[in-house]
Parts: sequence; structure tokens; C-alpha cells
Amino acid sequence: MTEAVQVKPTTEEDSALQAFRAAVTGDLGEDILLDDPERTPPYLREWRDLYHGTTPFVLRPRTTEDVSTIVRHAAAHRVVLVPQGGNTGLVGGQIPVTGGREVVVSMERMNAIVEVDPRGNTMTVEAGVIVADVQAAAEAADRLFPVSLASQGSCRIGGLISTNAGGTGVLAYGNTRDQVLGLEVVLPDGRIWNGLRGLRKDNTGYDLKHLFIGAEGTLGIVTRAVLKLAPKPFARDVALVGVASPAVALSLLARVRSAVGESLTAFEIIPRIGIEFVLQYGHGTRDPFTAGIPPWIVLIEASTFSPERPMRDVLEQVLMAAYEDEMLSDAVVSQSITEAEDFWRLRDQLSEVQGKAGGSIKHDVSVPVAAVPQFLEEATAAALAVVPAARPVPFGHLGDGNIHFNISQPVGADKAAFLDRWEEMNAAVHAVVKRHHGSIAAEHGVGRLKRELLYDVRDDVELDMMRSIKSLFDPQNIMNPGRVLPTKPRGAH
Repeated sequence: MTEAVQVKPTTEEDSALQAFRAAVTGDLGEDILLDDPERTPPYLREWRDLYHGTTPFVLRPRTTEDVSTIVRHAAAHRVVLVPQGGNTGLVGGQIPVTGGREVVVSMERMNAIVEVDPRGNTMTVEAGVIVADVQAAAEAADRLFPVSLASQGSCRIGGLISTNAGGTGVLAYGNTRDQVLGLEVVLPDGRIWNGLRGLRKDNTGYDLKHLFIGAEGTLGIVTRAVLKLAPKPFARDVALVGVASPAVALSLLARVRSAVGESLTAFEIIPRIGIEFVLQYGHGTRDPFTAGIPPWIVLIEASTFSPERPMRDVLEQVLMAAYEDEMLSDAVVSQSITEAEDFWRLRDQLSEVQGKAGGSIKHDVSVPVAAVPQFLEEATAAALAVVPAARPVPFGHLGDGNIHFNISQPVGADKAAFLDRWEEMNAAVHAVVKRHHGSIAAEHGVGRLKRELLYDVRDDVELDMMRSIKSLFDPQNIMNPGRVLPTKPRGAH
């Protein structure tokens, strides 16, 4: 992978960049710009080291008006912009390409929580607010912002919206799209669209906000959002359950859902090897099972919204009945907030620790919930046909059908050689996804990593509509080009 270094653009590009730089700093001041080679690298590589890029400078706006000024000058000088939030994306959409001309626009300074309205159950925030801070502000108002994911301590709301991130609460609350009531967006010509409406019902024409949610910064830069808040649970009870197979886990899902109803807020599946990796390479974890780690582990969370009906009792009862029916080999229900957090820590570190076990080829896919067990069986066989000694580590959100089908390298194998099989492995696993009418980009987005794969899952009519939208909003193609939409002709990928 190419290291992030400063690369001088061509003379013509350099002239445009210098004119753009002078215009922006002339209007907004030198403080808006960062070009110190010692400080720019964190903006130019993502944490998995799959993508490194270069940029002449990073712009760090402080207000929506700053963003508008930046984009207006970029449009005038045809300078390409790459919006960036917390730089936690996993598909390369937020990293500039090598070559030196793409300018990063970091939203990190636009981090104000503008308003919390507990009566209306809304919160208005700037795009650079860290998700964990949104959650904390909601909790302080006795409310819940339900999007929860492992990177919530560093990812930012703008990135969350631009990728339509999912997380562990989708089963009960939906994706980020379902938590957004209104947006403010700077369009590719510098105009500001004010769609900051906190309305639950508004049928006055096209609902434009949905064009920008999941667009990965290709249609404009999200600057502020009105978020939907949910009631704060009185308590959350978490269980770790050992089962023999994903098929049994699916049957258990139906049983638990019937017992707890809408109080079921998470249902995650983890293979034994995933827990072993966390215990070996993670931090602050312990083995919760006394009789050994089961082949498959299910993490169940049920939220109590009324003290009169504690979910812990209901959860224990349904798990006891399932145990008596020989569906479970073991089950542990949290007895305290600390223990619940310990259980979640096992799940939250799964992505992080796989890198410590060597090369890991990732797949963020979804299939119909009922098809998950068969998909796991077929995808595992397909992966092992490519690399027979590889170690599949499929885990994720069984309750909504989203599986992170990751494959770790064989023990002792060469990491680079294994990662060179990435596209071959992708093709094998995605073929199984396609057979089950699933998605190859469930919650991480498309970015640069999966853009050419859209031909496998989207027909020409859909792609033409997407290109038409992009062309309408961004005719100069200055807003995060080369992301989301395929860049090669069909059949050339």
C-alpha cells in the first residue's frame, strides 16, 4: 500500500489549487487550513491501512457558512473535495486518492450540540459531533439515541448519516436513516439547503433528506441534522447463550421475540473463534462460560421500559424453557450494569482483534433473516474453497440479517499473500450473497472498495438513475468523485 506523502500536482492543477487556497484563506483566514506534513497523515489513511492518500491541504471549517464558502470556491476552481467525519469508514470513501489534488474537508470542528428537545424527542447537532457525545446528551435528557456501534467514541454524526450506518440496535430502532428527521446540507455549488425540520409527518413533495443519507458525500456535505430520540430504557439486560448452530440460534430468535416483543433490542451471533480472538487479543475481557466456549454464541439484549415488567425475569424464563428443550448448552444473564457491559465488550472488540490475528478479508453483507444459517454454511464452504486453511469469523446482527463475514488468514501464512486473494474471496462470498438475494454492502457503504461490484447487484436502470442524480446535483463532479458509483464500464471490473 502506498504511503501517504505529499505529491505535487501538475502545473495546471497547482494553479487552480493555489487560486482556491488563496480564495478560501482570504475569506476565512489561515486558521481554516492545515498543510503541516506532520499533522495531515491522520486524515490520509484509514485505520485498517487499506487506503492511503495524499492531499495538498486539509480544510477544517467551523460553521455551515465556512463550508458554503469552501464549496463555492471549489466549484469556481473545479477543485475536488473529500468530506471526512471521524475517519472510521471501512470502504475508503473518506480517504483522498494519491496524486495530491483532492482536498479533505474535515468536519471535526463543527461539533456543537445545538439543541436538545426532550418534549419533542429531538436533538439538533452539527455534523462533527462524536456519536458518543450525542448518546451522552440524550441520556442527560432521559432519552436514548439508539444508533450504537463499536466506533461510536470516534465516529461523527455526519459520517454516520452519509453512510447510513447500522450498528447493534437496528433490530429495534432501524438504521441511521430512521433516526434523521431533518438535514442541513451544503450543495456542490455552495448553496445551503435548510431542511432542518423536526416533523414526523410532512408530505409536501419529495423527501429530499433521504438523497443525502447514505450518499457518502457525493451529493453535498451534511452540516447539521435533526435527530430523533427514543425513550430511555429503565434497564437493559444482556444474556450470552451457547448454541450448537446458526439454525438453532434462528429458532431461538423467534422464541425470544415472541416472549419479549419490542423490548428485544439486540440479537447478535458470534462463532467460537471470535470469542477466542477477543479473549486472546482484546482487553478487559473474560470468558463468561464455565464449561468451555460453545460452538456459537448468541448475545441477546432486552430493554425494560416499565419497572412493572422487568425483562430480566422474562428473559430468564424463556431461556430456561429453551434449555429444557435442549436448544441451549449454556446461558448467562447479566446481573448488573457492569456485567452487561462486560458481555457487550466481547462483541464490540470483534472487529478490532481480528487484525491482531493476521490478515483479515472483510465482507459486510446481508441476506433475509431466514436465510442466514444456509448462507453461513454455503459462504464458509466457498471461502474454504479459495483458501482451504483460512479461518472464517462470521458474526453480526442475526436479528436483521446483517453478517460481517470475515476470513482470517491461515495460521502461519504470509499476510500479504493472503490479502492478495481479497478480490477472489470477495467474488466467492458475494456469489453466495447474490444467490440469497442479499446485499454486498449492508451497513458500511460502498465507498471505493465496492463501487465496481455494484454491477453484480444493481441493474442498468438503477445505476442510470443514480448517475442522473449525481449529475444533477454535482455536474462538475467535484464532490467525492470515484465513490459509490462504478467508474469502469460494465464487464470491465
